[in-house]
Order: sequence, then structure tokens, then C-alpha cells
Amino acid sequence: MNRTNSLLRLKRFRVDEMRRRIAAIEAMRVDLEHKLTDLDDNVAREKQRAGDSDIGRLAFPSFLRSIEARRENLRTTMKDIEREYAAAQADLGDAFQELKSLEIAAEQQERRLADVQTRRAQTRMDEIALMRHLRKHAMRSAAR
Repeated sequence: MNRTNSLLRLKRFRVDEMRRRIAAIEAMRVDLEHKLTDLDDNVAREKQRAGDSDIGRLAFPSFLRSIEARRENLRTTMKDIEREYAAAQADLGDAFQELKSLEIAAEQQERRLADVQTRRAQTRMDEIALMRHLRKHAMRSAAR
């Protein structure tokens, strides 16, 4: 049982680790979405400022190119994170299945052990009852 308990603890730890990994990936995804939104807001602000001066109008196209490059990098990173998220979900599913199958096996082993112990106890009780019956029968036979 000790080995089974160690394996169960290890499998539970793996499932928990996968859940933490998925949560971290999800947090990174949310952060990237927030950064994309911030870029869009930044473009809107800079567009308004660029209209206020001649230098701003000249610098705005290069600003847009740099923002577009950042946006593309963020989208590429987002795709990578989504692939990693899908892989982590698959790993979590596998780890969870392994944990469940080990838990079921451990429960079956415990049930079998309990059944054996119950049968042993019943056998002892039957032996005690048989011995009492034989003694009682022997005493009656001797008294006749």
C-alpha cells in the first residue's frame, strides 16, 4: 500500500502541476490580449496627437509601422501560447486519466484486502462456534 500511496501522491502532484501550468499560460494569454488592446489605444491617442503638429504627421507613419511590427510579434506569441495551451490541456487529460486509473486500482486493492480480512474474521468466528458446539455436544454425550 505504501508504494501505491506514493504513486498516488506523485500522480496528484503531476495533475496539480499541469493545472498550475495551464493557469500560467492562461495568465500570459490574458496579458498579451491586454497588451494588444493597449497598442490599439496607443495608436488612437498618437493619431490624435499627430494631427496637432506637422512633425507629428511626418512621424506618425513610422510610428504605425513600429506598432504594426509589435502587434505582429504579439500575435505570433499569442499563437505559440495557444499551441502550448492545447498541449498542456492534452497533458493534463493524460495525467488525470493516469491518476484516475491508479485511484481505481487502489480502491479495488483496498476492497480485496477488506474482503480477505472479513473472510478471515468469519472463518475464526466459525471455528470458535464449531469448537463450542463440539464441546457442548461432547459434554452432553458424557452426561448420558
